[in-house]
Amino acid sequence: MTDPVLPEYDGDESDPKFVTALSRGLSLLRSFRRNEVYLTNQIFAARTGLPKPTVTRLTYTLCKLGYLVQDQPGGDYRLGAGVMTLGYGVLAAMPLRERVEIELAAICEGDNANVAAALGERYGQSMVYLVTHRSPDSVAMTFHLGARVPLFHSSIGRALLMGLPKTEQDSLLDEACRATTDHAARARLALGLERARSDFAAHGYCTSFGDWRKEINGIAAPVVPVQGGRVYAVNVGGFAFLNPQDQLMDTYAPRLLRAAQSLALRPEADD
Repeated sequence: MTDPVLPEYDGDESDPKFVTALSRGLSLLRSFRRNEVYLTNQIFAARTGLPKPTVTRLTYTLCKLGYLVQDQPGGDYRLGAGVMTLGYGVLAAMPLRERVEIELAAICEGDNANVAAALGERYGQSMVYLVTHRSPDSVAMTFHLGARVPLFHSSIGRALLMGLPKTEQDSLLDEACRATTDHAARARLALGLERARSDFAAHGYCTSFGDWRKEINGIAAPVVPVQGGRVYAVNVGGFAFLNPQDQLMDTYAPRLLRAAQSLALRPEADD
């Protein structure tokens, strides 16, 4: 199954503070999809909607800065070491990282080698995994560093929404609905938020049992720092046939809630 196409940030170029050139350069870096190593200027242009001359200038600049590498003149482009330094810089600076790794490992303790856990943060209409934990022997799945999952259909996305004020939840739903003309898709988005609210009210965590991908089960809880700061969410799950709904709710939910509470108690500034 291919990864779903997830919406990116759309900048308002009429905003006098908005730097259009920077936005366009970043759109090229976001063009790479999972398992893709090389892209051409033609593919960049097709995926970003930018004119080819603009793409050519941007790829030249990104190569000069080390964010893209062109192995030979006229050749294809791959991501450069500059991108990796940015990513690892973000991870290294995360105040919660070490504590998160401990908590995720504790959630996954036991005989089930095919359960995984992650901490994620919202990016537009997606969630991005910032820290993950799974057994080296586990069946491969989407719980990998940097993986992105939809906000309204995944358990971790729904949990993140529950960590936000209701007005912000509604605003994000409106934004998601405006991005599609498909009435059925809009109904699914609204249902996702409705389920998030009902699950959270009933259990203190959110679920997604085949709602995003039919083969994936997951539960998740918001991580809201008690003294304010960024809102995260933590989840646990995996392939449905290896992680049935009852097992996640009976065995892993108490651990999940303890981890979310622990990560929320200590102010980020003290880490």
